[in-house]
Amino acid sequence: MKIKFNMSRLGESRWYEYVVRFIFGGCITAVAGLIAKHYGPVVGGLFLAFPAIFPATATLIEKHEKEKKKEQGKDGTIRARMAVGLDAIGTSIGAIALAVFAIIIWRELPHSSLPAVLISAMLVWMVTAWMGWMLWQVLRRRGRVLRQKQSKQACRSSLHIGPSTDRRMQ
Repeated sequence: MKIKFNMSRLGESRWYEYVVRFIFGGCITAVAGLIAKHYGPVVGGLFLAFPAIFPATATLIEKHEKEKKKEQGKDGTIRARMAVGLDAIGTSIGAIALAVFAIIIWRELPHSSLPAVLISAMLVWMVTAWMGWMLWQVLRRRGRVLRQKQSKQACRSSLHIGPSTDRRMQ
């Protein structure tokens, strides 16, 4: 699967959906700021790593997928769950890469120049995100292969269960 950017998808959202995302992300950022003020910047920074936009995006993805299937006269619940699940995987991979970026900045900034630290942290962030995506692809393929093997084994074993093939039953 190639990663690609599709500009036509931007037109599928309505203006108020962007407002919801913006407000929700802003609220999460404000709460993280309050946590940082009360417990310190290290704890508050952990909450800033929370993908602020994900909850709003997940609900909008679910809504759009259900609407698409409804137009076709189908129930889109399963499709919507799959789409949100895939988005959650991407969000998780991005959050892990962001955490790696933050750790590099936190550990190296006191000892090195800002441009050098930012460039190295950005490169490590990109490599971490890419490796996370590649790992996800490998695990997804492996799961698919395992499910196919299990399905074939179940099919083979069901062929030997019937009364005409089971000698103990005769």
